Amino acid sequence: MGGGPVPADVEHAAGRIAPYVRRTPLLPGLPAPGRRRSGWGLLLKAEHLQHSGSFKLRGAANAVLALGARGIVTGSSGNHGIALARLAAPTGVRVTVVLAAGTSPAKAARIHALGGRTVSVRGGVAEREERARELAEETGAVLVPSSDHELVVAGQGTVAREILADVPDVRTLYVPVGGGGLLAGACLAARDHPVRIVGVEPEAAPRYARSLAAGRPLRLPPCDTVADGLRAQAPGEVPFAVVRGRVDDLVAVSDAEILTATDRLRRLGVEAEPSGAVALAGALRAGPRRERAVAVVSGGNTLAALTARTVPDGPTHPTAPTAPTRACPELEETR
Repeated sequence: MGGGPVPADVEHAAGRIAPYVRRTPLLPGLPAPGRRRSGWGLLLKAEHLQHSGSFKLRGAANAVLALGARGIVTGSSGNHGIALARLAAPTGVRVTVVLAAGTSPAKAARIHALGGRTVSVRGGVAEREERARELAEETGAVLVPSSDHELVVAGQGTVAREILADVPDVRTLYVPVGGGGLLAGACLAARDHPVRIVGVEPEAAPRYARSLAAGRPLRLPPCDTVADGLRAQAPGEVPFAVVRGRVDDLVAVSDAEILTATDRLRRLGVEAEPSGAVALAGALRAGPRRERAVAVVSGGNTLAALTARTVPDGPTHPTAPTAPTRACPELEETR
C-alpha cells in the first residue's frame, strides 16, 4: 500500500476476505428511553460469532491472502493468534505465535489445536513483540502484527463497513481499543460518514487517550486488566495515524464496569469475554441516548467456549460469501 491505508483498502479487503469470514449480525441491545419497540437504541455487532471467535479473523485473513507468505510470525494475546492459526490449514501457511506471560492457557491450546506453533516469553507485550520480530528475521517468515499493519487495519475496517451498510443512520459507534487496529479500521470505513466514533479503553491502559493528548505514540508500563486482549502498551504507528485524524472521543472504563457489561451481555444471551464487552461498557457509561448506536462485541473466546471447541470451528476451506444479515426485527420498523 504505502503512505498508510485509505478507505478504498477496506473495500478491497471486504472482497478479498469474504470467502473466509462471516458477515456477523447486529443483535438487539438496549432500547432508547421511551422507545422500547422502535429501531432506536443500542445494537450489538456480534463479532463473538465470527468463525475464529473474534473480529481478528478479518485482519488476519486480509494480510495472509494479500501477502501470499508461506510462513507467518506474530505476537498475540490470543485471538489474533487463533485467527491466523485457523487460516493455516486452508491457506497452507505455517503460523508461529509468540505469547507473553499471562496469556490464557485455553487460547494457547486453541492455537495448537488449529495447527499453529506457540513460543512463550517472559514479560509483557513489548517483550512479546520484540521476540516476534526476532523470529521473523531468523526464519525468513513474514511478521504480521495484531494491529500495526496496513492490511490488518483494512481488514478490521470491514466490521464498521458492515455496520454502516446495515444501519446507515447509526449515530454513534463504540469500539474497543487495544493496539488500535479495530478502531483505526472503523475510522477508515467511516471517514466520509457522519457517524460519531468512540474508542473505549480499559482504565488501566489509556494508551490512545494519552498518546493523542501528547501528539505522538507513547509507551505505557505493562498493565493488569480483566480485558486481557487489550493490554497493548502503545498504539501502533499505522493505526495511530488513522485514529488521530478521525476519532471523535475516547473513554476509559474500569474493570468493574467491564465485568458489569460482560454480565449484561450474558443476560442477553451473548457469551463475550471481558475484552469483547469493553465497547458496551463505554456505551453504558454514556448512559441512555435517544439515538441509534452500535457497540462492537469484539470477541467470545471465553474459557467455556474454547473448551467446547475440540475441533476446528466453522468451515476449514473458503466458503461462499454469506448474504447480508438482517440486523434485528426492530430495525425493520424504521426502514
